[in-house]
Amino acid sequence: FGYGGGVIGRYCDQPEQFPGVAHFHTVRVAQPSGKYYTSDYLRSIMDIWDLRGSGLTNMHGSTGDIVLLGTTTPQLEEIFHDLTHNLNTDLGGSGSNLRTPADCLGKSRCEFACYDTQDVCHTLTNDYQDELHRPAFPYKFKFKFDGCPNGCVASIARSDFSVIGTWKDDIRIDQERAKAYVAGEFKAGGGSHAGRDWGKFDIVAEVVDRCPTGCMSYDGAKLTIDNSNCTRCMHCINTMPAALKIGKETGASILCGAKAPILDGAQMSSLLVPFIIVENPYDEIKEVIENIWDWWMEEGKNRERVGETIKRLSFQRLLEVTNTKAM
Repeated sequence: FGYGGGVIGRYCDQPEQFPGVAHFHTVRVAQPSGKYYTSDYLRSIMDIWDLRGSGLTNMHGSTGDIVLLGTTTPQLEEIFHDLTHNLNTDLGGSGSNLRTPADCLGKSRCEFACYDTQDVCHTLTNDYQDELHRPAFPYKFKFKFDGCPNGCVASIARSDFSVIGTWKDDIRIDQERAKAYVAGEFKAGGGSHAGRDWGKFDIVAEVVDRCPTGCMSYDGAKLTIDNSNCTRCMHCINTMPAALKIGKETGASILCGAKAPILDGAQMSSLLVPFIIVENPYDEIKEVIENIWDWWMEEGKNRERVGETIKRLSFQRLLEVTNTKAM
């Protein structure tokens, strides 16, 4: 009762002819950070849905959420009660509101993670419950949190507000291990292509020449990186993870404005804040978010994503209203 988001109403326009699908509402349920589940929790979700819905699910929607497909209006309150009171789980977002935040595995499993994606995702999900459940925006707004530039949740392409882990200092190089890769003592890519014989590892052809800015060199004994020209594409680190590590001064970049093709076609995020320290309670990140919302809710047209508002009114205007020039 009182929640505008989380339930997508579906009605058949010929209910007399198809009574079994006269109602077929979709329920979006907030996924846990990193999408970690226990088997008991999944069984409990399925028990609810077998009892009160169609039993059909989508794990997960294209940009997050446990998606439960097909139930009737009288079951909605019962589903919400069971989720919140028995499973300590809330509904996700749908409609013109904040959509359910999503993140990668982060520091729980990944050595490349530059900040704790799970904590920031969980914290902001709780802090912005009102924006998740009560649509007040011109259109949808998505957060996504990538722990490093590998972008495992594709935040740069699929979210209005992308937080992508990065580092300020140099890539760390273990020269002895770099030589070990050349000697074949380590498998490139952690052995990810071991199913086929690709021949002897060639550090120049497979790493140096594939650097998009040409900032790497190898003289037969020493690997060198011109970090001032490094774009942190992660290719060299992914290929030789035992020899190359992300820097120690870690944080994140904030980008804004990605969207799928609705009005003007697909659009990638644009860099808003080059580097920010990501630490709980995340007040600096929330300040940027809320400044964007205040401006977008005032200036955005109906069904206009924030990226389209930026395109219409200029990125310079976004920098001014978010006060990110000083960051």
